[in-house]
Amino acid sequence: MKIGLFTFGGGYAMIPLIQKEAVDKKHWVDEEEIVDIIAIAESTPGPIAVNSATYIGFKVAGVLGSIFATLGLIIPSFTIIFVISLFYRQFMEVEIIKSIFKGLSIGVIVLIANAFFKLKKTVKLNISTTILFGVVLIYLIINYFLEINIPFFTLFLILFGFLFGIVFEVLLKGRKR
Repeated sequence: MKIGLFTFGGGYAMIPLIQKEAVDKKHWVDEEEIVDIIAIAESTPGPIAVNSATYIGFKVAGVLGSIFATLGLIIPSFTIIFVISLFYRQFMEVEIIKSIFKGLSIGVIVLIANAFFKLKKTVKLNISTTILFGVVLIYLIINYFLEINIPFFTLFLILFGFLFGIVFEVLLKGRKR
């Protein structure tokens, strides 16, 4: 519940807190396993944080553990967003609230970068994943400062990553031969 209550910015912003709680404090999983959990959670349908919590909950306490871990993660966030949605127009007219949300978006970028640097210790990074991370980080920063919100740009980044990965792997395999 603590992760769901105190983390803004979605699943990727929750990764450092999940890692701190599940690996460092509680020792439910180790460094290598959390990387695998995140990879699996990312490749399965649903939010990465919810999938991670469900898996860790199952590992620790079975089916009931997965149910309570999932509910514990989503109920605080759901409640906060529900209350905000009731008063959204009024909230967004208050200048300090606008500033808070602006600050939170920078905090989300920092949390995502922090997750990258923590996980890079465990993951064998190569030049392609580092370049992809850099491109996405630059996009997030440009999007924040220039307030460019192009809906198809996210799709472009996904396609870019897909094509870049294929080309890079073909080049690597060709170079190894």
